[in-house]
Amino acid sequence: MTVYYTPQGGLPPQTALHTGRATFTDAYAVIPRGVFSDIVTSFLPGWAGTRAWVLARPLSGFAESFSHYLMEVAPDGGSDLPEPEAGAEAVLFVTCGELWLWLDGEEHELAPGGYAYIPAGTPWRLRNGTDAPASFHWIRKLYESAPGIAAPAPFVTNETEIAPSPMPGTEGRWATTRFVDPEDLAHDMQVNIVTFQPGGTIPFEETHVMEHGLYVLEGKAVYRLNRDWVEVEAGDYLWLRAFCPQACYAGGPGPFRYLLYKDVNRHARLRGPGAFGGP
Repeated sequence: MTVYYTPQGGLPPQTALHTGRATFTDAYAVIPRGVFSDIVTSFLPGWAGTRAWVLARPLSGFAESFSHYLMEVAPDGGSDLPEPEAGAEAVLFVTCGELWLWLDGEEHELAPGGYAYIPAGTPWRLRNGTDAPASFHWIRKLYESAPGIAAPAPFVTNETEIAPSPMPGTEGRWATTRFVDPEDLAHDMQVNIVTFQPGGTIPFEETHVMEHGLYVLEGKAVYRLNRDWVEVEAGDYLWLRAFCPQACYAGGPGPFRYLLYKDVNRHARLRGPGAFGGP
């Protein structure tokens, strides 16, 4: 059974050295798991018994298309009005505990590995009805419609129900669990799970327009970020702006796995926020 790393909060002791791997550059950021302390959590309007680590949010000139929260829900906690922003779509991914999701009039139980896609404007509620805390990732993006293409429908699944797709020529050392067909143009973002077996690698420096939010679920690796090689492990978060070169080597002894956001399938905006032209 897969175990997904989930932070427990708390604070380091006063005897601890503060030196760590936290990095913020003009091309990428690394938020190591030791940073996930109680003093950096947020409490969100509309949510009861819940706290959030805000891992990514739109910043001009950096990652502009999405926000990424890691939510911790206490027993009986949750929300009846979770999304405050009109036009926002979402992906939920559960890492520990059990949650009940009411989505578009249907009820779903989400266990670890549970995944839900929530289209913009779709009503939903979430509740922890157990006696133990639960945690999930909540990735939000303003949906970009496209002429002649209907908006995607909501769905709920679990990663155990989806066979990973191996990358060609890797003998399964590098594979992606795809929750959405990459050629489905209704979707303007993808949130997948990437798995490397020990010794597996991205054998070139990927350099592309897609932004990335990357949460390490399991294992460790050495990751190439722009001009730097950075050691990462389960619980770390990486934030990559568009065109930041990237590659990795999985360090073993077990698989290296991460939850990956990227924006896809839309024209580059030439006017308005993030573009050169006027509104």
